[in-house]
Amino acid sequence: MCLARWRREWLVARGARYSLALPQAALAAAIAFMALALAYAFPPLTGRIVDEAHIVPQPVVGSITAKLAALEAKSGIQLVVATVKSLSGDEIEPYANALFRAWGLGEKTQNNGVLLLVAPNEHKVRIEVGYGLEGTLTDALSKIIITNAMVPRFKTGDFGGGIERGVDDIITVLTTDSSEWQKRPDLRIVRNQDSTLDELSPFIVFGLFLLVLFLLTPRRERGNFLSFLLGMVMSSDSGRYRGGYYGDRYGSGWGGRWSNGGFSGGGGSSGGGGASGSW
Repeated sequence: MCLARWRREWLVARGARYSLALPQAALAAAIAFMALALAYAFPPLTGRIVDEAHIVPQPVVGSITAKLAALEAKSGIQLVVATVKSLSGDEIEPYANALFRAWGLGEKTQNNGVLLLVAPNEHKVRIEVGYGLEGTLTDALSKIIITNAMVPRFKTGDFGGGIERGVDDIITVLTTDSSEWQKRPDLRIVRNQDSTLDELSPFIVFGLFLLVLFLLTPRRERGNFLSFLLGMVMSSDSGRYRGGYYGDRYGSGWGGRWSNGGFSGGGGSSGGGGASGSW
């Protein structure tokens, strides 16, 4: 009897210790995510085009802005173009995802935002897609748009032309039937050797982040941390963790509506969908 009673008390105490440790692990992850976000020097969201790098001619800015405004008025989709002077020493994938979430692009209930990010000094470009649009503007299509419409123009220094062509193709995919844009050779899905790596890059970044957290966790708590991660993965309702690179569970709205003036995001989020390219 004493042994059975002791076993019950031990199990209760062990469960209580686990229940206390899991919030601690979540808090540690949230702090790490916030520290990473603060390390970026994001420009404010001043409009539909944020040209911090000053590479888009004013006539092109006006033309693109009108197209983006019409897109949002017609469909609710919020497509924003951003150019930055620097990626703060990071890769473009985590930077774009963090910027998307900081600005809160798209409607909160629909997550129908898209970010077209160009970093000319690092020769990088990315289309970051809100996970509400991932089924339409797929990773493969995003890669095709970058490769066929944008990169060739960027190589010649025509940033305005490349960005506008990319915007046009994104709008085409989002607003027309697939049978229409599939007729265009420059938008047909053709797999290439880089596509697999681009699709895996969010998982690689997230995996490295979790590895760092695991190594920083005290040895006696690592079992609890692994249990927490297992529960997080099993509770996810899709193959990609839908909170983005570092998890919506740790605060998808940490940036909310980072804006300056009347234009702002609607509180949307990205799950890391999209594609990147370089020249």
